[in-house]
Amino acid sequence: MIRSTTIRRHTTGTLRLLAAIAVAACLLAGASAEAEADFRVCNTTPGRIGLSIGYKDEKGWATEGWWNVGPNTCETILRGNLASRYYYIYAIDYDHGGEWAGEAYMCTQDQIFTIRGIERCEERGYQRTGFFEIDTHEQSSWTVQLQDPNLASDGTGGD
Repeated sequence: MIRSTTIRRHTTGTLRLLAAIAVAACLLAGASAEAEADFRVCNTTPGRIGLSIGYKDEKGWATEGWWNVGPNTCETILRGNLASRYYYIYAIDYDHGGEWAGEAYMCTQDQIFTIRGIERCEERGYQRTGFFEIDTHEQSSWTVQLQDPNLASDGTGGD
């Protein structure tokens, strides 16, 4: 079964863990056993977002970016069965401002990047950026839903 996490954009610009994180299962009752196992991010907002991901693999910690995810679209970030339980996301809303951020600090830069290690970011010429943690509960697939905080989960608007 593919699972998902829904995250609302933090509009104040601070690097704090988002207050509202709702975990919901994707409705895939009829999915075949041959369905791809991936880590996907869906942008459910009306704006374009830039996305970076952090994870730990057999070589240690890594961060990668940037994926550009259009409004109301999904992007496969990692293909295949997930190798870790925890993944980390940082995203910015290019069109409306705000970010999806947390308190797990990792390294990023303004241009496309793959960075090994999460220590001494500034000393190595990178930015120190707060990512939020995604717990996949050791599932083989996971989808993260990035939401606009001004829209209720029922689509009617407001909180």
